[in-house]
Amino acid sequence: MSLEGKVAVVTGASRGIGAEIAQQLAAQGASVACLATSANNAQGTVDKIVADGGNAAAYGCSVGEAESVEETFKQINADLGVPYCLVNNAGVTRDQLLIRMSEEDFDQVVQVNLKGAWLCAKAAARPMMKAREGRIINLTSVNGLHGAAGQTNYASSKAGVVGLTKSLAKELGARGITCNAIAPGFIQTDMTKDLDSGMKETVEGQTPIGRLGTPGDIAPAVVFLASLEAGFITGQVLTVDGGLYM
Repeated sequence: MSLEGKVAVVTGASRGIGAEIAQQLAAQGASVACLATSANNAQGTVDKIVADGGNAAAYGCSVGEAESVEETFKQINADLGVPYCLVNNAGVTRDQLLIRMSEEDFDQVVQVNLKGAWLCAKAAARPMMKAREGRIINLTSVNGLHGAAGQTNYASSKAGVVGLTKSLAKELGARGITCNAIAPGFIQTDMTKDLDSGMKETVEGQTPIGRLGTPGDIAPAVVFLASLEAGFITGQVLTVDGGLYM
């Protein structure tokens, strides 16, 4: 599944799932643009990639803001070349019960998780269409498929990512561009580190594999969907969750 000579863009690449995805794409030969809210935040991931013999660069980007996305992608094109692969991984949570959730918390989560994916896909799609090849991979969530109490904002944004994925697959397929989504289950990252022991035990008990996932469980699926071998797969949502959603 070599990606030698290809350019990949990974949002939310400073840590957790995004950092692991960036490293594994680089290990397959891709030059990786690592995006985070500031270039300094993504530099640690870049340093690891370079130390392992790969090629990467760090970029600061507010994915929910059109001007920031447009300028970042212009710089990526100038520095690394036309993106072949875009991984929309950036995401935030602002969990709260509906009656206590502020409008600001709803808007911020949707702006980053859904609008951010839309803006980045829009910026990447035009050069991909000219090249007549490309891979767009969106990170959704099992909670976007079955909902979650206290996450009306997050689950809504991630459900929207599913609709975005399928619509892009239909729009861009004729130009050789695939678009798929990956729905992780409960993954051990900074986003889930505050789960209390009781909640963790409950989730593990509901998961046939019997454990929480790791970023290393998610990244190989992204690498496969980014590969040339996955060229006939589009519009799909792959749950990588240890069987939790089942």
